[in-house]
This record gives sequence, structure tokens and C-alpha cells, in this order.
Amino acid sequence: MRIIGFSQKWDKLTRNTFTTFRFPRKDKDWFEGERVKVVLQPRSKHRETLGEALIISKIPTRIPDITLDEAQADGFQDASLMTAWLIKAYGHAKITSSTIMNKLTLKWC
Repeated sequence: MRIIGFSQKWDKLTRNTFTTFRFPRKDKDWFEGERVKVVLQPRSKHRETLGEALIISKIPTRIPDITLDEAQADGFQDASLMTAWLIKAYGHAKITSSTIMNKLTLKWC
């Protein structure tokens, strides 16, 4: 079972169904129906397993096309704050107007 990691305990993780945006993986991309282990700080000695979830949908989304509702569901006040967080986390080179990320919707098992 693969791990899907989070750097902080977002409020969305307390909901039964939640979304997250992830880069497509080159080795084996995420897929609908995949069961994953949700982990907080996966590369830290303070790692915490939060549980297992099922990916119920995967939608490729360009960053400029992220809506206000999607950004708010992901834990941000608006899409521009989400984009700013992505740039801070991944850098300007990875986050451009043509960058495509997978919008994953997960449901706790």
C-alpha cells in the first residue's frame, strides 16, 4: 500500500471525504480505486499514520483552473493563496500556468 503524505494536519482531514492536489507520478500515478495510507510528516521521525483512504476520483487540473470552491475545500481562502502555498512548497519552476496536478478525492476507509 502506497503512502500519501501531508505536511500538516489540515482541517479537511477530519472530513469523511476530502480532496488534495498532487503532481502526476512518473513511476506509477495515483488511480481511482487505489487504497492508500494517509500519513502526517511521512519523512520525519515524528511521522503519524492517520488511517487508510480510498481514492474515489482523479481529475487532471491545470493550476489556473482551480476554482474558489476547490481551493476552499483544500483548506485555503481562495485559489491565489493556494497557488502561493504551492509556489512556496515546490518553487516557481514547478508551478506555472501550464502545470497540471491531479485533483484527488479520497474517502476514509
